[in-house]
Amino acid sequence: MIEVDEQINAVRREVGSRVLEAGEARTTTVSQTYAADLEDVWDACTNPERIPRWFLPVSGELRLHGRYQLEGNAGGTIESCDPPHAFTATWEYGGEVSWIELRLTAEGEGRTRFELEHISHVDDDRWAQFGPGAVGVGWDMALIGLALHLGTGEAVDVEQVMAWVTGEESNRFIALSSERWGAASVAAGADAAEARAAAERTTAAYTATEDADVPDS
Repeated sequence: MIEVDEQINAVRREVGSRVLEAGEARTTTVSQTYAADLEDVWDACTNPERIPRWFLPVSGELRLHGRYQLEGNAGGTIESCDPPHAFTATWEYGGEVSWIELRLTAEGEGRTRFELEHISHVDDDRWAQFGPGAVGVGWDMALIGLALHLGTGEAVDVEQVMAWVTGEESNRFIALSSERWGAASVAAGADAAEARAAAERTTAAYTATEDADVPDS
C-alpha cells in the first residue's frame, strides 16, 4: 500500500505551544511536501467530493462559518478561509473542543507543502501519559491516505486500507510514528525518558497491545 519508512521520513513533526484566550494550549504540527499543484492539494482538502477519497465522508457546509461533520469522527465550524492557502476550524469530538489550522505553500512548479497544526488544551496528566503522539499518530495515518490519493488521483481502496490497518506494517508504522513524535517532544524540551515512555504507551493504545485508551485531544 505504502512504503512505511519512506512515508515516515517524508513527514516533519513539531511540538510547541500557543497562548489562547482560555490559556496556554499545546500544538502538534505535521507537514509533508507533495508532487501536486497548490490548487489540486487545496481541492483535495476542501472539496466534499474528494475528501472521502482519502480521509472520511464529510457532511455540512464547507464554507466560512459553516458547520462540518466527519463521519464517525470530529465536527466543527470553519472559522477562517483563505483559498487556496489556508483555513482554520474547530475540531470538536467527545465533548472537547480543539482547533486545526491548514496551511498550503507552493514549493516550485508542481510541488506543494501541506502543513496542519492541531491546537488543544491538554491537562498535564494526559500529556504526561501519551504526549503529542495521541494526536500526532492519527494525523500521520491520515497523511498516508492523502499521499496515496495525490499520487494516483484515485480514491484510496478501502478494502486494501482495512487489510493494511490490521497487518504488521501498520503496527510498524504506528511504532515509528510514536517514536518520531517522542523525538519531537524531546526537541521541544521534554525529558527524554518520559517522552519515550509516553511514546510507548501511545503505540500500545493505537495497536491495542495493552489496555490503554488514546485520548481524543
